[in-house]
Amino acid sequence: MKPYRFVACASALLIFTLAMPYHAQQVFDVNGNQKIRVVPIATGLVHPYSIAFLPDGKTMLVAEQPGRMRIIRDGVLDPKPVWTTSDSGADNLHFVAVHPKFIENHFVYFSYPKKGERGITLGVARGRLDGGTLTEIKDVFVADAWETGGNLAGRIMFGPDGSLYVTVGDRDRICCNGTDDNSLRLKAQDLKNDVGKVLRIGDDGSIPTDNPFVGRTDAKPEIFTYGHRNTYGLAFNPETGALWQSEIGPMGGDEVNILVAGHNYGWPLVSMGRNYTGSLVSDQPWFRPGMDNPRIFWVPSISPSSIMFYTGDKFPAWKNNLFVGALNGKQLQRIAFNQPSQAERREPLLTQLDIRVRDVQQGPDGDIYVATEKRSGGADADGTVLRIEPATER
Repeated sequence: MKPYRFVACASALLIFTLAMPYHAQQVFDVNGNQKIRVVPIATGLVHPYSIAFLPDGKTMLVAEQPGRMRIIRDGVLDPKPVWTTSDSGADNLHFVAVHPKFIENHFVYFSYPKKGERGITLGVARGRLDGGTLTEIKDVFVADAWETGGNLAGRIMFGPDGSLYVTVGDRDRICCNGTDDNSLRLKAQDLKNDVGKVLRIGDDGSIPTDNPFVGRTDAKPEIFTYGHRNTYGLAFNPETGALWQSEIGPMGGDEVNILVAGHNYGWPLVSMGRNYTGSLVSDQPWFRPGMDNPRIFWVPSISPSSIMFYTGDKFPAWKNNLFVGALNGKQLQRIAFNQPSQAERREPLLTQLDIRVRDVQQGPDGDIYVATEKRSGGADADGTVLRIEPATER
């Protein structure tokens, strides 16, 4: 991993103030006689990819895609990043996660595009947050997913057992070249690499001995599940304890899957989406023996970026609902299960704001927080962190 330098970027980034009319809080009606208030917490961010809360419940880390780790304390964005990459370019930082024992070790983890002689792959690094600076940066894991392009994904999340789950994209750099060539995406079906997989590792990058493919010479021991396209969301179901996963399909075929260790989720041999030429991805789009079907799917695509089960008390009617951030769909989708006369109900939220929802997290206060951007690509500082809270009459 390349050495890093720490720089302040106060002149390029803005601190939110309620005095700015464009960023004023707004109230919206939603289903079930519920009103929500959307409150900007931070603005002037450049593609905020993910957010994570520290145990004190008042401090939040924000990963900006160009390569800056920001910090929000008591609702105020610090103009000085806690860490800045030394690499140039627009894609240097993806997801951030806080160690379950942060109070003891102060460890913060992040995923990023790691460059090398073989191209680019996904790296997972760890640092120690000491006051306002992230120090002692080092890699704990480097995925075997080298390519010169293609989606990296990189969602990282600690499980209840303390292991770290890591997602790797299908690295299909030729998906949009006007052909239906699936030679690269088929790596998602090959257990000898990390492409198109969900991985499970220890907090130090070691391999848990109970991983499903440990001991097999024809498989990477870090693999937890395989046959995925581009996974941006992971969440544990509070009622069942199962790990749920969201992935973006091509043109249609977005999925939410319930992950079972060692199982195959089909990509690209099973998909309800279409190639970018318009042809079907698979000649058997619904089912193949030995491959798990999705729990939820979308046609047309909404591009699910992240998922979160709500377990707080601020919105009692939303208890255990699944929230799905959408990029191309430009919404936060609420999915309620076991509804009268139907299996589930889907409700789009925040559509009035015309924003891409990159990440959704439940705060320690029981409110819902989202990281947003206006568009994909570019260097505009139009990203925000928003808080969604119940609106009461004043």
